[in-house]
Amino acid sequence: MPPPEPMPGYGQLLRRGYGSLAEAVRGCGDCGWELSRRTWAENAHLGWGEVLLCGLGALGWTALRRAAVHSLFRPFGEWCNLQPKDAAKMPESAWKLLFYTLSWSYGIYLLFFTDYPFFYDPPSVFYDWKKGMDVPTDIAIAYLLQCSFYGHSIYATAYMDTWRKDSVVMLLHHVVTLTLIAFSYAFRYHNVGILVLFLHDVNDVQLEFTKLNVYFKHRGGVYHRLNDVISNIGCLTFSVSWFWFRLYWFPLKVLYATCYSSLQSVPNIPFYFFFNALLLVLTLMNIYWFLYIVLFVAKVLMGQVQEVNDVREYDVEDSKKTTTAKKKEAGLQLPSALKEGYVCRGV
Repeated sequence: MPPPEPMPGYGQLLRRGYGSLAEAVRGCGDCGWELSRRTWAENAHLGWGEVLLCGLGALGWTALRRAAVHSLFRPFGEWCNLQPKDAAKMPESAWKLLFYTLSWSYGIYLLFFTDYPFFYDPPSVFYDWKKGMDVPTDIAIAYLLQCSFYGHSIYATAYMDTWRKDSVVMLLHHVVTLTLIAFSYAFRYHNVGILVLFLHDVNDVQLEFTKLNVYFKHRGGVYHRLNDVISNIGCLTFSVSWFWFRLYWFPLKVLYATCYSSLQSVPNIPFYFFFNALLLVLTLMNIYWFLYIVLFVAKVLMGQVQEVNDVREYDVEDSKKTTTAKKKEAGLQLPSALKEGYVCRGV
């Protein structure tokens, strides 16, 4: 195994990534549906039993969430005497915090407490790759948890979560993520998949923890400063880590490995364009949500937002109410912080 490569810069990523993509395009004279069908038949290894297990897992997550909401999260919110709007949203964040803490902790175990070198040497994700190779049990467990959860999340976003103005993008994100998980497992790109999941789950942990503190800072008719301070600190660390994990480490570790290093280790790697296209879509969505964060920070610096409120708000219903209220006010001006209701938000 070659020694670990130093992490590239953005310039090296663009030069080598673009060069590899251009070379792959020039060398793909027979690309098309027939080649895709043949490549799938020769390289994909995904049994109906595994698909069924993932589907059952998604149903299990949905049932577990309903039970947790009705038996634990909602009663706890009532006991804390949260404001009605916060009490309605708290169970969603509590559930997501529970899962993402579990999944990210397991990712830490795989990448830092085992012999897998993927974080420190991302090109190693493609060393010794073979079609149909066995997936290690510990990685297979992570894939089952993640694949089933994102299957559940598609349903949950549409029918269980509060509908927000970026919920359509959220649905697209879940579909892309589920497709990446399933296809990377089928083509045995599970090593890079573990790295992708690790670099994304950390932000969800921070996000949901910050949201919970937003909900709990006004409870029992009393303002709780500690929750307010924690939510402000959480928003700051969330903003920094979003850039660091998703816009710095993700492209320089994952995209560099998939666009460039993959062809160095496996010259005719299957579905090279398909997987990189999905990863690029994921990158664009990360940039899209980062713009929300930049907008929020700019409003704070300009004094237009006085405190961290609920994230990814306002939702669709609030937007309609705000529009109606503005018409009734007939030109009356509200403080900008009340009108906007912006907060820090990601996936």
